[in-house]
Order: sequence, then structure tokens, then C-alpha cells
Amino acid sequence: MWNLKPSIQRASEALINDFTWNRVGRLAVAGASAVPRAAVEYATEKVPIVGWLPRYNPRWLINDVIAGLTLGLMLIPQGLSYAKIATVPVQYGLMSSWLPSALYAFMGTTKDLSTGPTSLISLLTAEIIADLHDEKWSASEIASGVAMMMGIYGLVIGLLKLGFLLEFISLPILSGFISAVAITIILNQMDSLLGEQDVGDGAATQIHDIFQELPQANGYACAVGFTGIFLLTALDQAGKRWGSRNKIIWFLSITRAFITLVIFTGVGYAVNRSRGSPDSFLFDVVQVKSNGQEPPRAPTPELLSRVASRSIAVFIGSAVEHTAVARGFAVKNNYVMDQSQELTFYGAANIANSFFHAIGVGGAMSRTAVNSACKVKSPISGLITTAVVLVSIFKLVGTLYWIPKATLAAIIITAVWPLISHPSVFYRYWRTSLADFISSMIAFWVSLFVSTEIGIASSVGFNIVYVLLRQVFASVSTLPKTTPDELPLAITPNSPPSGNLALTQTQTHIPIPRDTRIFFFTDSLFFPNAYRAKTAILEGVQTHHAPSFNHTTTPTPTSTSTSSEEPERNWSVTRSQRLSKLRRRAGVTDPSTLPPIRLVVLDFARVNHIDTTACTHLRALVSELRGYAGKEVQVRFVGVSGYVRERFERAGWRIQVIGGDSMMGMEGERGGDGDGDGPVVRVYWNVVAAVTEPVHRGRERDGGSSSEKVGEGDDKGEGSARARYVEMV
Repeated sequence: MWNLKPSIQRASEALINDFTWNRVGRLAVAGASAVPRAAVEYATEKVPIVGWLPRYNPRWLINDVIAGLTLGLMLIPQGLSYAKIATVPVQYGLMSSWLPSALYAFMGTTKDLSTGPTSLISLLTAEIIADLHDEKWSASEIASGVAMMMGIYGLVIGLLKLGFLLEFISLPILSGFISAVAITIILNQMDSLLGEQDVGDGAATQIHDIFQELPQANGYACAVGFTGIFLLTALDQAGKRWGSRNKIIWFLSITRAFITLVIFTGVGYAVNRSRGSPDSFLFDVVQVKSNGQEPPRAPTPELLSRVASRSIAVFIGSAVEHTAVARGFAVKNNYVMDQSQELTFYGAANIANSFFHAIGVGGAMSRTAVNSACKVKSPISGLITTAVVLVSIFKLVGTLYWIPKATLAAIIITAVWPLISHPSVFYRYWRTSLADFISSMIAFWVSLFVSTEIGIASSVGFNIVYVLLRQVFASVSTLPKTTPDELPLAITPNSPPSGNLALTQTQTHIPIPRDTRIFFFTDSLFFPNAYRAKTAILEGVQTHHAPSFNHTTTPTPTSTSTSSEEPERNWSVTRSQRLSKLRRRAGVTDPSTLPPIRLVVLDFARVNHIDTTACTHLRALVSELRGYAGKEVQVRFVGVSGYVRERFERAGWRIQVIGGDSMMGMEGERGGDGDGDGPVVRVYWNVVAAVTEPVHRGRERDGGSSSEKVGEGDDKGEGSARARYVEMV
């Protein structure tokens, strides 16, 4: 008879010694013990106001009230305009604008971001309405259904911290997609601007019909529309030229849309009031009709099922725009935003808004820029913005009836025109990476002449196929002979690297100074991982090194210890909470003993591919490092292959090879496309050279001296002989 005991014993021993099961067990125990604390932290992260409100300085209230009033005045014309783009009754633009600002005060992680309707969301919503409007739902109901689905997608991704999925939309795709959207919006407004009646759909048809109907254009509408464009442009340029020196001009510039709306609403009322029916008006007016905010009502399940798949493109485009705007102004104003929490807010705001027959909302670049220019101090300004919009909904609707359609068209055209990328941007993609250029062109032309959904899907699909093909056809290179100086020196890490990036600290071959940090990449650096790699480097520095102002006893050009700006920025606790968590994990018990950071070394030995998105994030990395550690921090590259070096040069970077036989981009020369805006990169052949070369202060190309290093050269492309360099700017 077969004895099962030995088999059972062997199976039991195998199970006991199994690495995977043991690891699962350890992780389960560690996870269970961390659940209570993690749950409290997670819940607190969802309502950031709990952390920063106790630190609110009452003196900031004046700035927040001014910024809130200004944003409210901007949202009135923009809300009406973007509702017109979405092809819903214009009053729904106002109904879409009041709730997000109030909700952001409690859930937002930036002080600058302005949320509400945007041109991108409105256009993509209009396409869905055009397809479903013949069914049993009204335009406003369809728009609210799209907003609900946008909110569901955003809330799921935000709560599960899956924001990294948006990194699969590369910057070139985003440039082409948004440029096409902006052109489409402008074409859609030409009938209102010119007073033409028979303009069809689709870019090609619209271009044909605009010129064909030009002889029948309404002269009064043209006069109102083009005068509005002139006024908006004049105030914008005046603000750029004299706004910094004259507060009155600055205020007129940032409220130019509201001023234009008031002036031409008065004109519309004066010339059309006595003409009876709208058919006899000299030009069309928007005819706002509303009795205040409508009672809430949820979109029907049947409608949600119809718009679910169509809303994905709206979500992707608007969520990327929202997080990009939030991230950009957080870096500019030296605080940290939480991408997952921003998506959580984005989801909650759109779900809540959908109950009020509203169009989808997200972060808007133009309003955010104005909010930042108003020196806003905290998200509390959103409560003031909400109050202004609610007053307009309940008290100003009768006046808004007389707004000329041509005026709204003028406001829309001037607002979206800056969203069109300059041809030089696409030429830079061409020079840097053919794949990036192709993906941007697919996004642009397909979105413009076919549909925005197919445009973004086809361009993302192209990128995915390209990445897979690169892996399939990966090349293998060999060297006939090597010398020690030609091989990058490997510094053994304390533990096996994990993820795309790891930190090395072992002093196996050379002593590493306390103010130096070495990072190495374990794979190619391109659009899916570039942002995460940049974040990992920055957080690695912040975890183990103190900011410059903590170690400066006397004022220097790079010190922020005496700056009046630092107290203004500490409204945000996101950075301190994140750093506390990272330092706790790293075993840092006393942050006051952390050394400053003077040198960051990036080892590219394993990087065999880099793209435009990665180049952009590397430049942003240096800017953020300098914001944290001062202008003297240096970034040195090691082990850059010829292929990657060529990509840098084609992107307009100037390369200096240290320790090689040739010097590329010699001092005073410019590499790349010659546009003069590229950084200077000193490439070292091994880590030893990068770490041991002294970190000089004020080292200039002409041998002069200075108290600081600058990034793009003092000449700014004008050929000055005193342009200075750093290891990477």
C-alpha cells in the first residue's frame, strides 16, 4: 500500500519554506498592523483643510477675498461662454461654476487652482450631445450625464491612487490634442462672430462654409465681435507691458472679459430693447432664461450607460489638464500638490455638479494664472468665488439676457487662442524624437478632422505600439576592447534596486560626501515613467537632506531664510506630511541634523532611450531642486550613451563631455537646434569623476567670478561672452 506520509511531509516542508508564501504572510501581518494608522491618515488626506486651516494667518484673508472676487468676475463670462461651446443653454454655465470652487476649499491641495467649466471639457461634451441630442434627453441632461461619468472615473482613480495611469498621455500628444481642440473651438465660434447662419459641422466643412457664407455676414455682429477681440487683446497686452508697474492697468487686464461683457451687454440692451421680437434684433443675443438654481436631480441610469464609454475621452483630456495645471503652479509657487487627492476632488466635484444639470468641470489655466497673480494665499478664496457666482445666478440673469453672441464668441476665441502650440514646439519634437512628432501629429490632425476621441485614442495607441516594438527589437551592442576609464564605475547599493530608480549610498569604492546624493536609473526614461522618476529623485533628496534655508546663517543669493515668501507658503501641509512619512520610513529621527544638498549625480548607464517628455521633466527636476536647495545645487550626468546624448542635443541641450577625448557643445558653442533655450549638461564618464570633481562656486566660461550659477546663460541666446554654465540646468 502506498505510504502518503512522506509525500505529505515533503509538501508541508515545501509550503513552510516557500519564499512566496512566507513573503505574503509577512506582508499580511505588517499590513494588518498598519491598517488603523493608515486609515486615519488616508481619511485626513481626503479633506486637506483639516491640516492647513489651523495654520491659516488671518492677514491672508484680504488677499483671498480679492482673489475670490476677481475669479468670480472671470467665471461669469467664462461660464456663459463655455456653456455656449458645450451647446447647452448658457445659464447652465453659471450653474456649473459655483459648487466646485466651494468644494475645492475643503478638498484642494493647491492655493492657486481655479476649477469650473473649461473649453476642453465643453467641446468634448458638445460632441457627445451632438450624437445623442436626437434621443429623448435634453442637451443639459446629456451634459450632466457626462459630468457624472467623469466624476466616477476620477473618484475611482483618485481613491485608489492610480493617478500614474495618466502618465501614459505624453506631452507631445497633449500638445497636439489641445491645439486641435482650440482650433475646433475657434471654428465653432465663427458663425456667431460673423453672424452667419448656415455653417455646418466638422473642420473641413466649417472652413468651406465660413468663406462661402462670408458675403452674407451680419455687419453689426462683425462690428461687435471684432471690436470685442480688439478690446480684449489691447487690455491683455497692456497688462503684460505695464501691469507690473500700475495696479489699475493690471486689474483692468485680468478682468478684461468681465469688462467686455458689461460694455457690450449695455450695447445689446441699448440697440435691441425697442425692436420687439428677437427676429428683428440688429444682432443675435444669448437670451439667458433662468429663475435661479434648478433643484437637484440625478442623471438616469439609462443615460449614464449611453454616455459611459464616450465620457472616457473627456475624462482623460480634462484630468490630465487639471493635474498638469495644479502641478505647474505648485512648482512655481514652491509647495506640493497631491495628484491622487486632486483626482479625488475632481471626481467628487463632477459627481456633485451633475445633480444640478451642469457640464463637467476641471482646472483652468487662464483663471489659475490670474488667481496666482492676485497673490492668493489659500483655497478659502473659492468660497468668495462661489458667492459671486451665486449672486449672478439669482440677481443678474435678466441683465445677461442682452449679451451679444458675437461678444461671447470674442471672449472664447481670445481665451483659447494661446492654447494653440507654436509651430516651433512641433519642430522641436521633430528634432528630438520622430516618434514624439508622429504621435503629436496623429493627435492633432485626427482630432481636428475626425474626432477628438479617435484622435487621442489613436495617438496613445501609436505610443503603446512604439514602446512594445522597441522592446521586441531591442539591440545588443558590444565593445571590442575597453579601458577602465571608458566604463562607468558601479557603486554597489545597500539593497537590490526596486522600481525604475534606486538610491546608492554605499562607500564601496569612494567616500561619498554628506552633501552628495547619487541616483541611478534601471531602465529607459520616457513618458510613462519620467514623472515618477523625477518625483523619486526629488523626494530622495528631501528625505535625506535639509532645505537651504535651514542651514544658512547669513543671507546669500541662494538663501531663503530671510525671505518674506516662506511664511506665505506654509499654508500647505502636504509637503511636510509627505516628508514626515518618508523620513519615518528612512529612519530619520532628527531632521535638524540633516545635511544640505550640494551635488546630485544621475547615472544613465542603463538608460538606452529617452524622449521629449523625459527631457521636460529633467529640466523641471533641476528647477525644483533649486527651489528646495538653492541655486548652488549641481546636477551631473554619468554614463550617458551616444544615443541618449544625441537626443539631448537634438532637444537643444548643450553637452560637455568631461573625461573623454572630444568635447561636444564646447564652451561658448550651442548644440541642438540652436534656439538658445536649452540647458547645459556636463556628462561624466564615471561616477568617481562626477563625485570627486570639486563643486565650484561661480565658475564662469570666461574665467570670471560670481556668487551664483545660472541655468540658461545670462545671454539668453544673444551671444554674450559672459554666459555661465552649471552641470545641468
